[in-house]
Amino acid sequence: MRVAVIGAHPDDELIGAGATLAMLVRSGAQVHAAVVCDGASGRRFPGGAAALERDGQRAAEVMGFASLRFLGLPGQRLDTVPAAELTELIQGVLDEVRPHMLYTHIPDDLDIDHGLVAKAAWLACRPDCRDGLRRFAAFEAPSSAEWAWAAEGAGLRPNLFVDVADTLDTKIAALGCYETKARDYPHPSSMRALRERAAFWGSQVGCGVAEPFRILRQVE
Repeated sequence: MRVAVIGAHPDDELIGAGATLAMLVRSGAQVHAAVVCDGASGRRFPGGAAALERDGQRAAEVMGFASLRFLGLPGQRLDTVPAAELTELIQGVLDEVRPHMLYTHIPDDLDIDHGLVAKAAWLACRPDCRDGLRRFAAFEAPSSAEWAWAAEGAGLRPNLFVDVADTLDTKIAALGCYETKARDYPHPSSMRALRERAAFWGSQVGCGVAEPFRILRQVE
């Protein structure tokens, strides 16, 4: 099985679905990750984009990813990139990977880059050009997904919960490779907060820890 995860910024590929992806790797799946934006544009990270890419490659090794691509678009300025160009870039990745499963952001995330990546991925996965795709799932990115505009229907509204008791530690270890993006508690994407969030979602469905998803399309 081939799996793709499309994140807007470095570490998004892990924050939203890292433990689930680690489980898929353990089951024998080939997991391919793509990071759309450089993650350093407009922000101060020691070492800039190059350091984030090095961190990402270390994290990918911990996760056991088959590949990790950095597409290099400007972070926090993705709205300046033509929608067709963004969609074609993501479609090129998916044409190469030919995934059976795809994970990406929810479309109404507060972070504009997250939302644009989600919509472009959805366009790139039209059934007439992606007939091998069996699951398209959206994940939350804590510190932006939960701050989405409180309109009716906004937010994750999960309908799939994955018990990640066996792989949550792998996710946390991989995130630790992103040293320049480390956040202190109580930031929602700090290590402790992510463990607490996994416990919260697990409590919703009767297991110790879980990752939540919104299934947008699934073919059995």
